[in-house]
Amino acid sequence: MTPQVFTLSSADIKEGHFMAKDHEFDGFGCSGKNVSPELQWANAPAGTKSFAVTVFDPDAPTCSGFWHWLVTDIPPAATGLARGAGKGSLPPGCRSFNNDYGSEDFGGACPPEGHGMHRYQFTVWALPEETLPAADGASAAVVGFMLNAMALGKATLTATYAR
Repeated sequence: MTPQVFTLSSADIKEGHFMAKDHEFDGFGCSGKNVSPELQWANAPAGTKSFAVTVFDPDAPTCSGFWHWLVTDIPPAATGLARGAGKGSLPPGCRSFNNDYGSEDFGGACPPEGHGMHRYQFTVWALPEETLPAADGASAAVVGFMLNAMALGKATLTATYAR
């Protein structure tokens, strides 16, 4: 029997495909709707007690990439997040951390004009604890470090965007 693979999918974004303008940021010279895409995951590893979702642009001209969304402490019964959940309609008990725009909400794509194609890595993390041991207000780098250090598994869906 083949083991089941932890997967992430979406009705709104597709692996390697260009995102819709709805998912573009509204600010920084961009004029999108800043709507987080619908996300669904399946086959979480045994022992999963919570999930986290992050969105990261490794192509941002910052020397450290750009964090667009960081949500932790998603209940283990969850199998996804609804379209638009990034505007404050997360499941009860979730924690959000500041993205690189300076807010705890979803921050859509907004690569510099003429900078070429950027990748947006939507990742769901399966965690062995109900609560990520990061202080409220922790930086995105600290949250990312802790997720990488303790994840039981992760699944990533990479969409693209350019202006």
